[in-house]
Amino acid sequence: MPRVKGGFKTRRRRNKWLARSKGYQSVSNNVYKKSRERVEYALNQSYKGRKVRKRDFRSLWTVRIGAAAKLNGTNYSTLIGALHKNQITLNRKVLSEMAIHHPEHFTAICDKVKS
Repeated sequence: MPRVKGGFKTRRRRNKWLARSKGYQSVSNNVYKKSRERVEYALNQSYKGRKVRKRDFRSLWTVRIGAAAKLNGTNYSTLIGALHKNQITLNRKVLSEMAIHHPEHFTAICDKVKS
């Protein structure tokens, strides 16, 4: 009985992993086992990176809102608390964009929640 080397389907499956590792250096782009290890690691890191990106943006928005709030005579936590208390439902992304591109509108919001 001859040994089984893996036929067309095996080669096709391996080539998918090798195609994904295109551009990697050394054996990572032409040796199946190393290629698969590197690609799986890269996919894992990109999955984690998508989660971290959300955290990073939220902290960036917080810093921007805090800086703009200071210019209007309040601080971040007081502003966010007053927004919730007055039932103004603007998320941090919108507040951040408003603070950068439309400071007059942001000032109006700050004045509204102060009173």
